[in-house]
Amino acid sequence: MNAMTDKTQARPCDVLVLQHTLEDGPGYLGHWLDTQGVGWQALCTQADEAYPASVAGYRALAVLGGEWSANDDRASLRQAEALIREADALGIPVLGHCLGGQLMARAFGARIARLDAPEVGWMDIHIADSAPAQDWLGPAGVAKVYQWHYDGVVDLPAGAQGLARSAACAHQAFALGPHLAMQFHIEITPLKIQAWLEHPGEVYPAAVHTHPASVQDTQTMHRATEQHLAGSEALARRIYQTWRTRWRA
Repeated sequence: MNAMTDKTQARPCDVLVLQHTLEDGPGYLGHWLDTQGVGWQALCTQADEAYPASVAGYRALAVLGGEWSANDDRASLRQAEALIREADALGIPVLGHCLGGQLMARAFGARIARLDAPEVGWMDIHIADSAPAQDWLGPAGVAKVYQWHYDGVVDLPAGAQGLARSAACAHQAFALGPHLAMQFHIEITPLKIQAWLEHPGEVYPAAVHTHPASVQDTQTMHRATEQHLAGSEALARRIYQTWRTRWRA
């Protein structure tokens, strides 16, 4: 990890990564930042690493996922939302992954609620035929991405542009100014999938049986990972590079 180790350093790194839970780390995002030679700092609230009071001085902000609900009564989630709003005011582009995308939606006034059908595994998203969607996600059509969520964005924030949808979730991605919120895990790696399947939580086993169309079993998921990981990483590079073009000078 090319993360800042000296917490007393006066000038922050270029990129701040907000990590909520121990099991949902930067993954492919961290790898990409390292390949770009970018200085970055990940702070994990579940590891008792407090989020900063301000994002002033950073060039970009990324917010990761996690097993919590965006609606949970947790001080760190409300702090993440406050930092997202401050980043917007300062012109610092924000990239939200799954829970991070939901927190972005909440930060700008939208609602998060339980979906009728959860999404777990490799699922199709339908990319909109619009300039912002093509800028972030590529040509209109279908892409295969990794999902693990039970909640979703109910309505888009004012001024946001929907970029993608799926059969189970109407708002798979939206752009708002220089920011991108994603419901899916574009930072996914095989190690993350393996770790999550070893400790999938209490809801997953029943969801496999009650929602077979949108929740994959472990064998199906492993086979799909072999098929779709390269495409996911290519899409991640496109998204991250587009994000980088918006970083504050």
